[in-house]
Amino acid sequence: MNPANAVTIPVSSYAPAHFRLDVAGGVATVTLNRPERKNPLTFESYRELTDLFAALKKDESVHAVVIAGAGGNFSSGGDVFEIIEPLTKMGTKELTAFTRMTGELVREIRACPQPVIAAVEGICAGAGAIIAMASDIRLAAPGAKVAFLFNKVGLAGCDMGACAILPRIIGQGRASELLYTGRFMRAEEGERWGFFSRVVEGAVLEEARALAAEIASGPTYANTMTKRMLAMEWAMSVEEAIEAEAVAQALCMTTNDFRRAFEAFAEKRKPVFGGD
Repeated sequence: MNPANAVTIPVSSYAPAHFRLDVAGGVATVTLNRPERKNPLTFESYRELTDLFAALKKDESVHAVVIAGAGGNFSSGGDVFEIIEPLTKMGTKELTAFTRMTGELVREIRACPQPVIAAVEGICAGAGAIIAMASDIRLAAPGAKVAFLFNKVGLAGCDMGACAILPRIIGQGRASELLYTGRFMRAEEGERWGFFSRVVEGAVLEEARALAAEIASGPTYANTMTKRMLAMEWAMSVEEAIEAEAVAQALCMTTNDFRRAFEAFAEKRKPVFGGD
């Protein structure tokens, strides 16, 4: 079969074994679902999450993604007995394969065209903190606590892109403090430092879904372009970024959504975007 003609399975038809997946109104909600253990990750859940975000790149029916945890916690990170203990018995080749696999999850979260929103409550630690970090937007419940715990288990803070991404969110000094100490950053501090967009007094998941629905109702191609440029411009000079944005914006001006927005403005009504 010609790959170009291959049938893409919509994400809404997935039946994941290691998390919950709900798709409605153009929003996919991914819920880490081992509440009795604070939703730790396993080798299998890493792989399944990575495959899901890779599939999202080809699913034009999903326009935004929410990641949350069941039972009042986001995620406690890698499962101590299902990941940490086996790692202590592996050689360099197997360990490198594992660390590359975990990094692949971050790459796929950042590479999928849909904006990703983390709804963080309770414990958000280790790899759980990395998933929140890799998301485009983070909302917090008042009791949320985030920790990059790697040095607490004898490892470096440079895990799954943390040393590249975290300083860009909260600054080099603050990132250094969290990565060197492994201490918990509380919700209010995380909001003050810019890790969280805001602390939500009500149900953080519902707030995240509402924000995702707002984004999903917007111009899909333009939102995809915004996410791509936010990532690409890390490696550009200001001059290169200005030129890249000129080309990107010109492409957006060829879309029907741009025309729809103008027509709605002229007719004094709210635009209804079609995603094309």
